[in-house]
Amino acid sequence: MMSHVNGDFVQRSFLFVPGNRPERFVKALDSGADAIIIDLEDAVAAEDKAVARAALMQAEFTRSNVLVYVRINAVDTPWFAEDLKVLRHAGICGVFLPKAEHAEEVARVRAHTACRVIPIIESATGLCHVQDVARASGVERLAFGSIDFQLDMNCDGSESALLYARSQLVVVSRWAGLLAPIDGVTLAMDDESRVAADAGHAKGLGMGGKLCIHPRQVSVVNATWQPTAEEIIWARQVLAAGDAAGANAVAVDGVMIDRPLLLKAQRIISRAQGIDGMSTSNG
Repeated sequence: MMSHVNGDFVQRSFLFVPGNRPERFVKALDSGADAIIIDLEDAVAAEDKAVARAALMQAEFTRSNVLVYVRINAVDTPWFAEDLKVLRHAGICGVFLPKAEHAEEVARVRAHTACRVIPIIESATGLCHVQDVARASGVERLAFGSIDFQLDMNCDGSESALLYARSQLVVVSRWAGLLAPIDGVTLAMDDESRVAADAGHAKGLGMGGKLCIHPRQVSVVNATWQPTAEEIIWARQVLAAGDAAGANAVAVDGVMIDRPLLLKAQRIISRAQGIDGMSTSNG
């Protein structure tokens, strides 16, 4: 079950599919992912960029419950201008903008499309300018390009090494009124425990979803962002106790229940029912 905000699904799982492999498009749509990303960037060699764009323009996306995005090439590449033309495809709802570092880059994309934009923060420069990027018109949420970021920073990519960057994206997203940011990929395609650990870490920091590179990762990511049975039981107990106490102080399992905990419990129940009212729109 996907969360829902202001009439739009809040996607947890985003599955990449190479743009030059159109035979995989339908499989991606059937993977259980909340959204798929037709990739024109890293997954496609330079000599295949035109082929990938043509395949995308010829594809039909008729499944309204699975949103289709496209990751174009970065603004400073020779393919950017041609990539913008594929955003005319009626089935594309949004665009992932890689190597995003400045609000002006978002504006260049928006000048050619009304699609929602998800900038991918992949460098120190991008992180330092993330407030401006987040407030650019048309930005829906931010994504973390964790692999490229660790390359740019020359760090080991561990949880501690990337903690600051992930936390910055969460805080800035909340400040800017965006949907919670999307975490980067886990390269271990066949290690579900690794995917679950990475997704759990991201969720714990306040991130709202995760990029996937293989269909096997999708169900793990989706499950991570669903409230657990224990969380739902706790939330129901808290809300019931709050209703019974009225304006009086009340404790549940020895813990004093105040307004923030009541709001947290309400949020858990809302998410379990497929509704998430955390975020606002940024135009």
